[in-house]
Amino acid sequence: MYLRTSKLRYNNAVIEDVICSTARNLTEAQLAEYSDCNFVRRAENLLVTGLTGCGKSFLVNALGRQACCLGLRTEYYNMNRFIEQISIAKSDGSFIKLLNHLNRDDLLILDDFGLAPMTANARLALLQILEDRYEKKSVIIASQLPIDKWYDYIAEPTLADAIMDRIINNANIIQLQGESLRQMKKKSLLLQK
Repeated sequence: MYLRTSKLRYNNAVIEDVICSTARNLTEAQLAEYSDCNFVRRAENLLVTGLTGCGKSFLVNALGRQACCLGLRTEYYNMNRFIEQISIAKSDGSFIKLLNHLNRDDLLILDDFGLAPMTANARLALLQILEDRYEKKSVIIASQLPIDKWYDYIAEPTLADAIMDRIINNANIIQLQGESLRQMKKKSLLLQK
């Protein structure tokens, strides 16, 4: 049931398929540490950054799937959809219902943080969600932007300080490196031909 309701982008993403190497800046020991999902049970956040195609979304979906399999209620949002959901909830009066729904999740995954412009409503909503979850529930955020650029992305200094304070203070960080896995796969397929 948790897998079905999680809305994971990659339903087939599993921990065993995550590529670990020093070139990617992700070791098997690190992956094992996060895949037991104890960071979720401790209500810690996980921030995953890296360039386009380096496997951020696959990794966070594999961790989301693992959390579901371990009995942790998980929900995945692409940041574009998340901002749309907030906008709809604000306009139709269901925002409190959305907050209550998200508060039931042990783990909230926000993917592609920093790609879509953040509206004033989205900033305020994100602050409220993070405030409700702080030291009670976990958030995974995946972003192409380095963490020090998140202030600029959020754009409003006072809200950026408040949001970042709730994200960073209990966060684990994975900074994926290396070339695009999509490009590597494409090269591999071309070599096979």
